[in-house]
Amino acid sequence: MDLDGGNRRVFNRLGGSSAASPDSSKNQKVCYHWRAGKCSRFPCPFLHRELPHPSGPAAATSNGSGAPKRFADDSGFSGPALRRGPNFNNNHNNSWGRMGANKVVRKTEKVCNYWVQGNCSYGDKCRFLHSWSLGECFTLLNHLDGHQKVVTGIALPAGMDKLYTGSKDETVRAWDTNTGQCMGVINLGGEVGCMISEGPWLFVGIPNVVKAWNTQTNQELSLSGPVGQVYTMVVGNDLLFAGTQDGTILAWKFNAVTNNFEPAASLKGHTLAVVSLVVGANRLYSGSMDHSIKAWSLETLQCLQTLTEHTSVVMSLLCWEQFLLSCSLDQTIK
Repeated sequence: MDLDGGNRRVFNRLGGSSAASPDSSKNQKVCYHWRAGKCSRFPCPFLHRELPHPSGPAAATSNGSGAPKRFADDSGFSGPALRRGPNFNNNHNNSWGRMGANKVVRKTEKVCNYWVQGNCSYGDKCRFLHSWSLGECFTLLNHLDGHQKVVTGIALPAGMDKLYTGSKDETVRAWDTNTGQCMGVINLGGEVGCMISEGPWLFVGIPNVVKAWNTQTNQELSLSGPVGQVYTMVVGNDLLFAGTQDGTILAWKFNAVTNNFEPAASLKGHTLAVVSLVVGANRLYSGSMDHSIKAWSLETLQCLQTLTEHTSVVMSLLCWEQFLLSCSLDQTIK
């Protein structure tokens, strides 16, 4: 019978009293992990039983010595006793083991000084970290040093063993992905505003031009038309789009006959520089320093909608399922 509510339902099943309970100081909540048969905490702050200990003269004894029989609880066993979960039975599918068999070493957030020096003798049993970070996360593999100013672009063409980076120091560097060594430097004569790769092509945006390299044939092209710095690029519907400093979005299409990129369109509508582009749902989305986002049809290249909810520069855009996500210097994500 439920006498005092849901929290005391189990306890009152046998007419127990909190005042008489030997565990009155203990949290009267059954351990979730014990229910699953895999609690490794000792002592555990929660109950390792469904019912309270029997008490009083009516309690059955285990061997006539007067010691009451007990459920497998968190107060500990002596000798070879076993910890069993509530679903224990005599088949081979239960989950239990000897006390302490699955004990987990709790790590602190401090790096082991002996491990740093390479002579910790505790190994996996050491309570200090034997790594520079917590959890299963990314670890630093290498520093690629060489650029003299801010790195503004990075690209890893598919199937290549070279990483390309562009910088405001007016250079593009190629790095061996196996060794981290710089394989070459190209001086462009202008600050790199952005960089992307598509298939074998590497595109680099600099003031008044987009440079294109075919990483397989080493062919180099210059795509003219931008006015001012090229801040962002994206590929969609077989077109290369570039957002420029004067607020225009230029588009080029590759001509396989001439083996060259030819101007396809010039999208005008923004009043200040276009600094972010993304393609999704058969549309091109552009974010600008004029605080607005415009949606363009990839079929007609016409502006379909203008979003004006941001109050500062729209720095980045992301298409996710049926959503468009945007972040801005107004400190919001919409």
